[in-house]
Amino acid sequence: MCGIVGYLGEGNARSIVLEGLKRLEYRGYDSAGMSLYDETEQYFNVYKEKGRIQALESIVDMERSPMGIGHTRWATHGKVNRENAHPHRSADGRFTVVHNGVIDNYSKLRDLYFDGHTFQSETDTEVVVELIAHYASKMPSQDAIRKVLKMLHGSYAMLVIDALEPGTLYAAKYKSPLLIGKSDQGIIIGSDMMALVGTADNYLPLDDETFVRITRKNFTQYDLDGEVLPYTMSKLEMDDFTSEKGEFDHYMLKEIHEQPAVLRRIISKYFNETHVHIDERLLKTIRQHERIHILAAGTSMHAGMIGKELLESLAGIPCEVHIASEFAYQQPLLGDKPFFILISQSGETADLRACLLNLKKANHPSLTITNVRTSTLAREADHSLELHAGPEIAVASTKAYTAQIAVLAILAYSMSEQTFDLKRELSEVAQAMEHFLDRYESVETLTTNLLTKRNCFYIGRGSDYHVCLEAALKLKEISYIQTEGFAAGELKHGTIALIEEGTPVIAIISNDKTAENTRSNLSEVKSRGAHTLTITFESLSENGDEIVLDNINPSLAPLLTVIPTQLIAYYAALKRGHDIDKPRNLAKSVTVE
Repeated sequence: MCGIVGYLGEGNARSIVLEGLKRLEYRGYDSAGMSLYDETEQYFNVYKEKGRIQALESIVDMERSPMGIGHTRWATHGKVNRENAHPHRSADGRFTVVHNGVIDNYSKLRDLYFDGHTFQSETDTEVVVELIAHYASKMPSQDAIRKVLKMLHGSYAMLVIDALEPGTLYAAKYKSPLLIGKSDQGIIIGSDMMALVGTADNYLPLDDETFVRITRKNFTQYDLDGEVLPYTMSKLEMDDFTSEKGEFDHYMLKEIHEQPAVLRRIISKYFNETHVHIDERLLKTIRQHERIHILAAGTSMHAGMIGKELLESLAGIPCEVHIASEFAYQQPLLGDKPFFILISQSGETADLRACLLNLKKANHPSLTITNVRTSTLAREADHSLELHAGPEIAVASTKAYTAQIAVLAILAYSMSEQTFDLKRELSEVAQAMEHFLDRYESVETLTTNLLTKRNCFYIGRGSDYHVCLEAALKLKEISYIQTEGFAAGELKHGTIALIEEGTPVIAIISNDKTAENTRSNLSEVKSRGAHTLTITFESLSENGDEIVLDNINPSLAPLLTVIPTQLIAYYAALKRGHDIDKPRNLAKSVTVE
């Protein structure tokens, strides 16, 4: 997800905005830009550059400014170039905008209002700024902005500058996050808490369909009809960017929504323009061994199952997956040259450490994939790869799971013939994640209507089956609904005896080779009274499918198909009034065997 930073006050907007953008680099981006007010010339300068923030910083020729907005862009509409980078300015030069999110109806608005107009970029954002300029010629700018906001379909976090009001900054929010921070020196606006740290003393996460007018010392919050909205700010602690839920009611929901940004951060950490950044010594060691053994527990084990498929299909290396607690005391025959991958979100999992101690005694080489580079497992293994998922506070893991699959995919790809562009394919997954999460609320109604029993089944084939295992774990661990994931073809070998009137059965269908088979299994349970729901891709969808996702590379399907299942678990727990972030009997890091 792109990053936004804006500032208006007594401080230096140049340094504050640039520092804020640097704090958001982890989110991933391909270009950056900013607009600063020149008090001497009484003019807003715009600076944009493809590449890193350092490139942008080198072209900003103003040393000081009281007001500015900045943006880091991850391309969605249009190529990666300076023209498509934000900010975007209206043709008359009056309005300047930075925008996160996707405007679904921008092409319709463009065709309706700007037939024959020559746009400078390929972006949806330029259509928005031109619409604001169009209506501002007929009404006050504040009214024009709110009028345009009501016309937009999709998602936005937006900052707007009117050159005729150099002491005022406008902000608006719908679905994409946006927070306002305040201090005695001024007002800062950011799309992430991290951008506010060090500048603001207090902060306010904006609600959806909120419009804000900001001056140097204060701000007023409105709804889209212009009615003033009350607000209460919270104190900003130095570690708020890691420990606060922000605009979300629960950490789990926040972390589900962070997954596109996590995926982009992984891309930025493991790729440059031409190749993958993985230590060649690690790759050489793996290639010298005949078989990979993945050791993990719980969610990490489910990610390992997807990793097994990727390592075998892309790298051509035989791979097995083991439950860490079993492997530690019931070690199977390993063959002559085994290599071990240990997967753990925390890097402190006791069962895995017991395994690692045994492996080290036997001089077997090991790699830890973890979210904490200073963890015990990362320090003690021969090699380590970091997930770069950021702090995951909710006990039910979401973003660490998708991060694990992404890193395993990159590892497998780095040892393959590399016949496709994985960096681009992962970028498309991140965009598809965002597109679904922009309309995530629809899952709440589906969940309420579906989960009316004390049990539930997920069915799928191949990698879909492995996602079903993770989906079932999420649902049972926070909603306490007895849930099982099954290989769809196994239903008729016993499990179908449990199907009765109203039994919830959720099918995941992402593979065209097995789609008809899974749909046949779905028909079998329907005929016995099951209440069903289908999660699939647009290319495989049929009339009546409840959740249809954007098409992506089929080998990366688990990164996307799991997202609806995480939300199903969340809303099931929410409906039942459970402690979503801290489910009973569970801990974030399992440090006992």
